[in-house]
Amino acid sequence: MSIAWALFLPACFALNLAPGPNNLLSLNNAARFGLLRATLAGGGRLLAFAGMLALAASGLALVLQASAWLFLAIKLVGAGYLLWLAVQLWHAPTANLSVDGSPIAATSLWRLARQEFWVAAGNPKAILIFTAFLPQFVDPRQAVATQFAQLGAAFLLLEWLAIALYGLAGVRLGKLLAGARARRLFNRGCAALLGSAGLGLLLSRRPA
Repeated sequence: MSIAWALFLPACFALNLAPGPNNLLSLNNAARFGLLRATLAGGGRLLAFAGMLALAASGLALVLQASAWLFLAIKLVGAGYLLWLAVQLWHAPTANLSVDGSPIAATSLWRLARQEFWVAAGNPKAILIFTAFLPQFVDPRQAVATQFAQLGAAFLLLEWLAIALYGLAGVRLGKLLAGARARRLFNRGCAALLGSAGLGLLLSRRPA
């Protein structure tokens, strides 16, 4: 393993594991619908990130970085979607778990994956992370496109591992939420955090 990869992997995994709207969504989905559904739904997030990686590799992310209006538009849409999700989760029914704590498939996998996709796609800072972070580990003396593809693939694999870990934590929490009151408090706690993330995104500024 090269020095670049030895530095990249732990730094990348730290980014993947950082608490954020998508990881919070995986946590809540696993608690309500089970590990498998939450992990598969994370494919929506990976699809959004793959698109961002392609934009960063092609240089189109620089357009976003330079355009204040485009950044603002994506930011407003993303923040609005997070706030809408927070409201939906706040009023979510508490009957998603059976008496023995096993998950009930009350929401389609397609819907969960769409949520993951739009939460990821609605954060303009995510693509700027790819623009600023990945190039640090690219050797300009070698094939840049190949290196970027390898780093991007590694990022997506580690992201899916992070999804699974948050999902496992969510399953553990789900087993502890035996009563309707506890599940309601959990949903509303997650809703408050998603709403805070939406407000944080709304108040964020485009990097100089």
